Amino acid sequence: MTANHTFPVPRSYLYVPGDRPEMLGKARTRGADALIVDLEDAVPAAGKDRALALVRDWLAEAVPSRTPQIWIRVNPGERGRVESALLAGPAVTGFCLAKCSGAGEVAAQDAALTAAEERLGLAPGGIALAPLLETAAAVLDVRPIARAPRVRHLHLGETDLCAELGITAPDAPDGPGGAALTAIRTGVLLASAAAGLLPPVGPVSTDFTDLDALARGTRALRDLGYRARACVHPRQLAVVHAAFTPAPEEVAAAQALLDRFAEGIRDGFGVVTGPDGRMIDEAVVRAARRLLAIPR
Repeated sequence: MTANHTFPVPRSYLYVPGDRPEMLGKARTRGADALIVDLEDAVPAAGKDRALALVRDWLAEAVPSRTPQIWIRVNPGERGRVESALLAGPAVTGFCLAKCSGAGEVAAQDAALTAAEERLGLAPGGIALAPLLETAAAVLDVRPIARAPRVRHLHLGETDLCAELGITAPDAPDGPGGAALTAIRTGVLLASAAAGLLPPVGPVSTDFTDLDALARGTRALRDLGYRARACVHPRQLAVVHAAFTPAPEEVAAAQALLDRFAEGIRDGFGVVTGPDGRMIDEAVVRAARRLLAIPR
C-alpha cells in the first residue's frame, strides 16, 4: 500500500524499553522525532506481560500528537498481534514488526489492526506498520513485504542480520563488511521507492559513546538515500538530526526552485530553467519538496 506522505517525516527514532516506567515518563521530552517503545529485545521473556501493561497505561495518558510519533515494537508472531490489538489507539502512529518473517505476517497484523480500529471507532487503515528486516530471508523477501498492507516504511536491523551472515563491523561502511552492507541497504532502498514508501530507517549503532563514528555512519546512510536512523540513546539524537537536517542554503535553494517552477507553470511552461541554467522538471521539484518536508 502506498504511504501517505502528508505527515512530518522523522529523522530519528529513539528506542525506549517498555518495561522501564521512568524512561517512558521522560521519553517524549528527549527531542526525538519519533519513539519506538520496545516490547521485544529490550524486555526479558519473564517481563513481557508486565511491560505490555505498563505501555498500555502509558498510552492511556498520552495526548495524541504529531511529534514525537509513537511507534511500538511488538514481538513476532501471534504474541505481536495480540500486543498490537491491545495497544492500538489514537496516540499510536504505528507498530514496528520485529523480525518480520514475510508479507504474510504483515497481512496478519493488518487483519488484527482492522478489527481493533473497528472496535475503537478509528479510521480504517490509519495505524501504520513498519517491518524490521533482520534476517536474510526477510531481505530476500523485501519487495512483497514493502507492498504489503499498511506498510509506511521499512527498518533495517543490521545487528541480527550481520550475525546471521557473518558480516563484521555493521556500523562501519568503510570496514570489512561495508560493500555487502551497501548492497543490502541499496536493495531495501530500491524496494521502498518502488512500493511508494518513505525511505527506510537506518539501523542503530549500539555504541553511543563514539559520536564521531555515528556521524560518519549516518552521513553514509544519508548519501545513500536514507533520511532517518534509529537510536538507542538520547545523546545520539543531535548527531543524527545534524546529518539529516538540510543546511539553510539548501532550504533556500529548494524554495527558490519551487517558486521558479510555479512561476513557469503560471506562464504555461511544463519545464523551466533554474538560476544555474539546469532544467527544472517534475522530478527535480519532487526532490525539492521532499527536502522542504524534513523537520528543521
